[in-house]
Amino acid sequence: MIGSIIGDIVGSIYEFHNIKTKKFSLFSDRSSYTDDSILTIATAKWILEGASKSDSGMYYYRYGANYPHPFGGYGSGFQKWLWQAEDGNFEPYTSCGNGSAMRIGPVGWAFDTIEDILAYAKYSAECTHNHPEGIKGAQATALCMLLSRKGLGKEEIRSEISTRFGYNLNFTCDEIRETYVWGGTCQDTVPQAIVAFLDGNDFEDSIRNAISIGGDSDTLACITGSIAEAYFGVPEELYMEAFNRLTSHFKNVVTEFEEKFGNNILSNCNQNLVKDS
Repeated sequence: MIGSIIGDIVGSIYEFHNIKTKKFSLFSDRSSYTDDSILTIATAKWILEGASKSDSGMYYYRYGANYPHPFGGYGSGFQKWLWQAEDGNFEPYTSCGNGSAMRIGPVGWAFDTIEDILAYAKYSAECTHNHPEGIKGAQATALCMLLSRKGLGKEEIRSEISTRFGYNLNFTCDEIRETYVWGGTCQDTVPQAIVAFLDGNDFEDSIRNAISIGGDSDTLACITGSIAEAYFGVPEELYMEAFNRLTSHFKNVVTEFEEKFGNNILSNCNQNLVKDS
């Protein structure tokens, strides 16, 4: 799950100051986790404590309420949901926003069959994002991760996701960089994030692809990072740079999750670089 967090932190300073190039500093003094990381950690905690279908919303409420702005930066729809949840109303708000996909990373590590991945991605999404596109975005991201973990090549992943979810993935980051604009829905974020991974030569290159097209940079890079981690692994220096920017509680959740689900981030740093060769 650290791949999601790295993408979020790197993208945090570019979300409202887009940079249409791959040549930029990955981290600065202003780089910080945002709502993307907070809710990714909430997903991990939900899974660690049983992943009950009916309880996912409670975890997103707890973390959303306990870690508000400025470290949050939650969307207006989710903020309203937090306010109503405070009064005991956990009804979802038919959102197709990209928040369902940005927080799904832990699901892609915790389950090992397509059936479970799709089911638990749906459970994670629908407590807030119960629009079909919101659910689809979470499922597509998590399935990309599972297919990467199982050793499929990029063209196999592209074909499976395009066929199953109807996403057009037949473009490159270079082709859309000059025209792509900010969008907050799954349908105008998830395909671009997946292609940023498909175009990437390694984990860092994938993150640079995602940031370079502009748009909702932290969320794009968070989604891309979740997939790229599962495919490439994460370099130790990037792992530690992001990990050290987290609170003690967040570090504990990340560590517990990785120990339980064995993504072997540090030991796999340099693996999977030639899957398509």
